[in-house]
Amino acid sequence: MRLAVISDIHGNDIALERVLAAIAGDRPDGIVCLGDVAGTGPQPHAAVERLRACGARVVMGNVDWYMLHPESVASGLDEAIALFWDIDLWCAEQMTAADRTYMGGFERSIALELGTGGSVLCFHGSPSSFDDRITATTPDADLERFFHGYNSAVYAGGHTHFAMVRRHGSALVLNPGSVGMSYDRTHPTTDIRFAQWAEYALLTIDTGTCSVELRRVEYDKSLVSEAVRASGMPHADWLADQWAR
Repeated sequence: MRLAVISDIHGNDIALERVLAAIAGDRPDGIVCLGDVAGTGPQPHAAVERLRACGARVVMGNVDWYMLHPESVASGLDEAIALFWDIDLWCAEQMTAADRTYMGGFERSIALELGTGGSVLCFHGSPSSFDDRITATTPDADLERFFHGYNSAVYAGGHTHFAMVRRHGSALVLNPGSVGMSYDRTHPTTDIRFAQWAEYALLTIDTGTCSVELRRVEYDKSLVSEAVRASGMPHADWLADQWAR
């Protein structure tokens, strides 16, 4: 079995097109997307259309959920988060009825049986919450809590926008990084910059073997900055400047 794993497209159809073209050359058996498809970027409708056309199964991300259920977002957001939320509300307004129906069908988690007695468990943040963060330094005790009751060979999640593979017991924990908003440095948030590459992963599983390839596809991020300025979204100049850094 060869599975392409993507995540966190964030309305960046420019990056998604490049990644899906690369994946087509990899000839996987299937594609799974770990969520956050349309929000925060300049091309929410186009990204949804392209993802739907490729036939991937999709996990519900936190931004996907908030776009469908804006009443669930708490008031009193800090300034930076409030700017992004204004943009996400605009992204939600760009969705057609068909887009919303499609996004409403995103799954909270996806378990893919491998045919070898194991499975790949796919989620956004963790199996219990799309807001959880799993990183290379997350304590084992937290992973035990996140994965309690599951017995998968591979755990695949997104949300952090950082590609990662680590061990947890005999299992692998995978984050494919972000298609549309990959970061080129770690926290603090004020020091994060958008990278010039889109990320995905290839997971290959055969009897007794399992391998993960973390892939990067370069693209011109100035095209995203231009698309932001042309989009009509709120705070367009501010977001375009983030892409130009």
